[in-house]
Formats: sequence, structure tokens, C-alpha cells
Amino acid sequence: MHIDKEIFVCPNCKKELSFDKNLVCTFCNKIYPVIDNKYYFTSVNNTIPDKFDKIKYYLKQFSGFYNFLITVVSPVYIPLQLKHFLKKELVSDNKIAINLGSGNSSISKKIINADLYDYSNVDLICDISNLPFKNESADLIISIAVLEHVTIPQQIVEEIYRILKPKGKIYIYIPFIQGYHASPHDYQRYTISGMKFLFKDFKILETKCGSGPTSGFLWIFQEWLAILLSFGIKPLYRFLHLAIMGVTFPLKFLDVLLIHHPFAENIASGFTIIAEKE
Repeated sequence: MHIDKEIFVCPNCKKELSFDKNLVCTFCNKIYPVIDNKYYFTSVNNTIPDKFDKIKYYLKQFSGFYNFLITVVSPVYIPLQLKHFLKKELVSDNKIAINLGSGNSSISKKIINADLYDYSNVDLICDISNLPFKNESADLIISIAVLEHVTIPQQIVEEIYRILKPKGKIYIYIPFIQGYHASPHDYQRYTISGMKFLFKDFKILETKCGSGPTSGFLWIFQEWLAILLSFGIKPLYRFLHLAIMGVTFPLKFLDVLLIHHPFAENIASGFTIIAEKE
């Protein structure tokens, strides 16, 4: 996608960049390569130590197939909340929308995909705790199941606040009841109260279950049953986990109804927060 280079700053010193074949900082002279309309603000390191996570990384190269697995076969029921949000908020081509930690997903051609990994659908490779955007340059920030994978979520939240325009909006999803899933690491979970505190500097417009109680139960149940039947044998555990997932995933669609239950948030798989910078 076409990105207006004027929104960029040097992540090293937050000074302006000059534009030629590459981006060059006018203050510290640091050079940021531009290759095939893709912007590299940090060095690419796709080293993944965990073998199972390597499989996930490989599958992410095939975004359509991977998204099918996540949407259909994974234990988490994903409602159409984001689609409805974007239909309402992303009505103008002039809006600058950024998906932080996008992976290889492509939600919309109007959205800039930013990630640490160099997937085919990523527009700029950067550290999302040190974003290469000017202050108050973005209209919309999206982040889906990313903040559990960073060591200091508050640092990313502060960066989101910095680059968001006044009245700019955020759509953030963070897991609550989910098993450990390293990509490449996994550090924390959030209650709905915890998310409100994390985004306390924003005007919170809405908090809701982003994935329901059946999804929370099913993820844990699948892991528990694989652990119980594998007798500590890791390859057997991996096989059983996938097999059990393949058999039991239809149960998650009970969340079509249960996600709206008044007590769903007690064991919801994850929460969504929609907020605005005042």
C-alpha cells in the first residue's frame, strides 16, 4: 500500500527523515532501508527457538490458510466486532490506520501493517515499543492479541497515545482465559478491570468480551485432556492436542449466544477495549 512518508520519524532520535531511495535521519544520519515499498526500521530477526512456534510461523506465511485455522479450527470463537468497528470508523481513505503486531494478516488495504517479523503482508518492520511515527499522526490504532506477548505493555500503550491524534480511536484485544502461547514469548493476561487501568489515559468508550466463555473453557479443556492422556510424552501431547482440537472445536460456536451472557466476562477468553484520545 502507499504510505505517506511524511508521517515517519527516526525511531532512534524522533527527528525528521529525508527521503531518497532509503529513509535517512536528518539528525543522527541513521539509514532505514526501503525495499519493494517495505520500510525497515529495525533489523530483521526471524529466529524462533520453540519448535511448535516455528510451525506457527511457517503457517503464517500462508495467510489465507492460517486465518482459516484460527477462525474455524482454533478453540476461540471470533465475532465480527472488528469488522463492524472498521465499517464505522474507516470510512475515509484519508484516515491513517495502523495495525500493530499485525503478523501476516491483511484486514484492509487501508490499514498499515506493522510488525517485528518480515511477513509478506507487513508494510513496515519495527519495534512497536518504539514506533517510527510522528506525534499525533494516526487516526486509528488496532492491536489484536499482541500485548500479552510484550514485556512492558504500558510502554506500547504510551507509544499508541503519543502517535494518536486527538479524538483518534483504538481497538485493542487482549486474552484473559487462554493457555500459554509463545509468539515468541507470552507474558501476561488481563481482566476487563486490568484493561481499563492499562488504558486509563484514554476516554474509554466500550469494553466487552472479545471472545466468550466457551472459548475460555475449550482452550483449557483441550490442553488439560492432552496433558492427561499423554503421560508426559511431549510428541504424544502435541499429537493429542491437535487431534482433540480437531474434534472439539465446534463447541466454541456456543459463544454465538454465551458471549452476550451477563456473567460471560468471568471466564471470557479475551476482552476488547474501544477508546479515544481526548
